[in-house]
Amino acid sequence: MSYRNFKCVPKMIFGRGAFNQLDEVLAAERKDEQDFVVFLVDDVHQDKPLKDRIPVKPQDIVLWVSVAEEPTTKQVDDLTLQVQNHCEREAVSVVGIGGGAAMDLAKAVSLMLTNEGGSAKYQGWDLIENPAVHHIAVPTISGTGAEASRTAVLCGPERKLGLNSDYTVYDQIIMDPELIQGVPKNQWFYTGMDCYIHNIEALEGTFINEFARAFGEKSLELCREVFIDDHIEKDDKLMMASYMGGMSIAYSQVGACHALSYGLGYVLGYKHGIGNCIAFNALEDFYPEGVKEFRKMVDIHNIDIPTGICKDLPAETIAKMVKIAKGMAPLWDNVYGPDWQEKVTDELLTELYLKM
Repeated sequence: MSYRNFKCVPKMIFGRGAFNQLDEVLAAERKDEQDFVVFLVDDVHQDKPLKDRIPVKPQDIVLWVSVAEEPTTKQVDDLTLQVQNHCEREAVSVVGIGGGAAMDLAKAVSLMLTNEGGSAKYQGWDLIENPAVHHIAVPTISGTGAEASRTAVLCGPERKLGLNSDYTVYDQIIMDPELIQGVPKNQWFYTGMDCYIHNIEALEGTFINEFARAFGEKSLELCREVFIDDHIEKDDKLMMASYMGGMSIAYSQVGACHALSYGLGYVLGYKHGIGNCIAFNALEDFYPEGVKEFRKMVDIHNIDIPTGICKDLPAETIAKMVKIAKGMAPLWDNVYGPDWQEKVTDELLTELYLKM
């Protein structure tokens, strides 16, 4: 038997105030005064104090990105072109500052600076040909695990699918719990639930192993301390839950909720966190205990999960979502095993979407 040679983030800094070390980390990549860094930053910070703390040098480029919609291959290609037009030299590092969408965009841009042909060409598993530009993640909201994962999830011309590659993995992450204070409550919850849900999917999936279980169980424990116990150190705990959840699925896989959420995101435009919540709320037959606990967390925090969003949709819209969800083969393999195609029928997926 051959086991996957798993790549994880080689360098990380964790702790309150860790963001102050970003300049020092980048100094190691800058070999001369002309070397430039790309800062790709969620534009929610454009009018906030963090803006003035980013260690920008005169030759650097700051790209403020909107994550109001799911990241797209076009957005990645446009950002890549801006970097290429900025300087004839190659960037020495790409720094993604923000949530999962911003971090995925930074991962994708760092890849497209060294791989030709546009990002849609590389949607899939292990299609990237050349190593990325050095890249760093600085999460300012926690839950997606994007800082730890080997994928950059993008909506392309035909589908929502990640650039899944060992080259996608960040070279460095800086985890500063102070940066996630003040996130709007609904966004905090939806993004945190991404972590909770993919832990449930991984731990109950057919791909589970002791490596993934060790990270997933601890991440789940931390999620409970955050969303049920309201622990005094909940920001620190959620940041670690996100990282450990990302580590867990890197050597296992997500499941039915994420497969269905991809359809909601691509066709209806729901962002990843809320899309997962909508889908998970309809999956009590798949994850009964997880859905029960999820609903308890929803009640504790008085969160509104949209319902009835699919009941009046045209049949062709449902069919498009079904096609996307059904195309997530590794996820369904994790749910049912190698014979998943016998069970994941158009009828089943249609029924599940109509419950949402």
